[in-house]
Amino acid sequence: MAYLVWTPELENQHPQMDQTHREFVELMGQVEAALGGEQAQLLQRFDALHEHTVAHFEQEDRWMADTGFAPDNCHSSQHRQVLDLLKEVRRLVVDENQQELIGRLLPELATWFEQHAQAADSALAFHMSQVGYDAATRRSERPVEAEEAISGCGSSSC
Repeated sequence: MAYLVWTPELENQHPQMDQTHREFVELMGQVEAALGGEQAQLLQRFDALHEHTVAHFEQEDRWMADTGFAPDNCHSSQHRQVLDLLKEVRRLVVDENQQELIGRLLPELATWFEQHAQAADSALAFHMSQVGYDAATRRSERPVEAEEAISGCGSSSC
């Protein structure tokens, strides 16, 4: 069985976010399917997942910046940690031939993603709806005041 599959529980009622998350799940599956195969194909799929994740997190970080999150908020910190981990795993696969690290990473990344999507991303989607945020114009109908900047992420781990 796949480490990560799309389920209704991962939906956040934000079409753009949900589409990005579906793409993440699909790319995770492609990396998983390449496990045990040629390193070049595995790295190609891992790189596609990494590139997508960079864009995915940049998009969410932009939404947070636009809607009143503090620059050092917990949600963005989680994003940075995951990106650092993906980068380090790739380095170890290439430089030290530790291809098995990708196989060890995937189930952990899947678990993290499910929790993150259901807590932090769900809270972000709710917050954007509450402030009337329009991603196309990057404006909110009810902006958050600077002194009310949000530092948490909606997760119990913050």
